[in-house]
Amino acid sequence: SSSTTNNPRFLMFFDFDETMISENSDDTVVNLLPNQQLPKWLLDSYREGHYHEFSGKITAYLAEQGITKDALLSAVQKIPPNAGMLDLFRFLQSHQQDFELVVVSDANTCFIERWLEHNKLGHLFRKVFTNPSHFDDSGRLVLQPFHSHSCPRCPDNMCKQVILREYMEGREKERGGVGFQRVFYAGDGSNDVCPTRALGPQDAAFARRDYPMHKLMMEMQQSESTEIKANVVPWVTGADIEDYLAKIMKER
Repeated sequence: SSSTTNNPRFLMFFDFDETMISENSDDTVVNLLPNQQLPKWLLDSYREGHYHEFSGKITAYLAEQGITKDALLSAVQKIPPNAGMLDLFRFLQSHQQDFELVVVSDANTCFIERWLEHNKLGHLFRKVFTNPSHFDDSGRLVLQPFHSHSCPRCPDNMCKQVILREYMEGREKERGGVGFQRVFYAGDGSNDVCPTRALGPQDAAFARRDYPMHKLMMEMQQSESTEIKANVVPWVTGADIEDYLAKIMKER
């Protein structure tokens, strides 16, 4: 469809791990190991703010232990969606003319593409922003950082706020200078707070209740921090997000 005839009113970003799916995809693949845990030396190598580097060490170790590409992808595609998420995506699909959907995740292309494909959801998303990955000749999943940035709050390989701002600016240009009426962001983790700084007072940040994003945002609200302008909407299931969006739809 040409950009002039189909300009959805709303833009919605989704995190992947523990937001769209019910667990962290890295934990899922670690469960493929015979004793379902990583050795202490590997766990001890984790450095704060370098989770991406740590993920790469996990996939290298899995390959060394004989965990195949097929086993990895099969485990990922079987991860259940979070409660109510498939219903939320059905709702969004039925209002496709109103919502443009984007994934912003610190996971990787192989995992997200496989999961979306398996759940027949790939067509709903205009774009997936995540760390590039590929299987090398030895069957190891190799991860690359998404980008470099200068945000002091975010992990080295990804600042989701930078992604949101660049995407929204680019889309506004493509849409002939027309921005989105409202922007929504759904997440759960501490790295999902930074992107909500790109949202305005009309927008909403869906923070998974009692997860790091929610706790941090509640603290910011209590300290009367002015950094977050968006409405913070806690969610437990996809139904909570759907209810909020359905109300917005009625405000035509």
